[in-house]
Amino acid sequence: MIIIDSLLTERQRSGRPIRVALIGAGFMGRGLVNQIVHSTPGMEVTVIVARRPEQGVRAFAEAGIERVAHVDSAAALDRVGGPAVTEDHLVALRSDLVDVVVDVTGAVEYGARVALDCFEYGKHLVLMNAEVDATVGPELARLADKAGVVYTGCDGDQPGVQLNLHRFVTGLGLTPLVAGNIKGLQDEYRTPTTQKAFAERWGQDPHMVTSFADGTKVSVEQALVANATGMSVHRRGMLGRDHDGHVDELTGRYDVDELRALGGAVDYVVGARPGPGVYILASHDDPKQRHYLELYKLGTGPLYSFYQPYHLCHFEVPTTIARAALLGDATIRPLGAPTVEVVTTAKTDLTAGTVLDALGGYHYYGQAERADVTRRESLLPVGVAEGCVLVRDVPRDATLTYADVTVPEGRVVDRLRVDQAALT
Repeated sequence: MIIIDSLLTERQRSGRPIRVALIGAGFMGRGLVNQIVHSTPGMEVTVIVARRPEQGVRAFAEAGIERVAHVDSAAALDRVGGPAVTEDHLVALRSDLVDVVVDVTGAVEYGARVALDCFEYGKHLVLMNAEVDATVGPELARLADKAGVVYTGCDGDQPGVQLNLHRFVTGLGLTPLVAGNIKGLQDEYRTPTTQKAFAERWGQDPHMVTSFADGTKVSVEQALVANATGMSVHRRGMLGRDHDGHVDELTGRYDVDELRALGGAVDYVVGARPGPGVYILASHDDPKQRHYLELYKLGTGPLYSFYQPYHLCHFEVPTTIARAALLGDATIRPLGAPTVEVVTTAKTDLTAGTVLDALGGYHYYGQAERADVTRRESLLPVGVAEGCVLVRDVPRDATLTYADVTVPEGRVVDRLRVDQAALT
């Protein structure tokens, strides 16, 4: 959104920067701090919330900021004015020096708690936490509206890039029928052990890297897109074809009548060019406009290909922050009740008594499934799986149900899902 640069320049000129709190200071969080400090006039990072304060100090230091206060109350933060670090997210949320909160944790239960607290204290929330959004996003979006704040996923991550492209294509008068994600690898049985070397090379968390490789992340991301557009999936896990050609060639790989019946579908493709980007395949009902589209080298239809060959994650998140704070605009957010959920499928044979590990671990991978199927079959959403205890053996590749597990007591995420089930 080109207007954002002008709006931020004006905020810089008038001495009224957008003030940001980051929750989490890992690989992406550090990149975002650096981007705001060096490349985003009119915006500043007031405080970083981290379980280990030294992580926040490191994030500031890598951006060239050496003098950082350690605060334990909102009053202390308001007094020092930042930059600061704290272990308690409520310190940031209660402060008058924070306009927008960015969740960079990837944690579902903690992310849900952060979201509710953001709404209580009137803070806009930007999620670099697709996992919580895929699990309870529709209910959180409803509560954000009630609180009068913006709830949004981020530019730069593939769901946000798809929604921007979806809005662009819709604005041209076309009807998006496929929203797709281009992947380079898909192997449901990858683990933190197999991904350890890659994670170490790039300074990333092995569980997060595993969630990329085993298909959980793409399922989560495409569920977000489905829930923001009303689209569905062809089948559990999506079509997920291998395709070593150009993404434009996918226009001939879908049944248009089937897509229309689904209300559009989210999908992914492995190995297509140009990667790692996203694509929208869309139709146009006006034969006169189809003539122009052919003239402009988009082919003869009935599907036309639009794509973006990159997604620049933390580089683009300041745009989301500004859209929320200055325009009240969400990059991506659920429309209402979910159309697609992400369900838990055994990565290996699991035995009764197993305490399920975290996303991107050794026990399970996620698959996108229609929300009505998830409800009817009482399937276990991947975002609530961690900490559940199996009450019976489950074979590899079986999708877990609530009857297969005992759910931990007292979790916010489970309460939110009960409320979410009432959405229509």
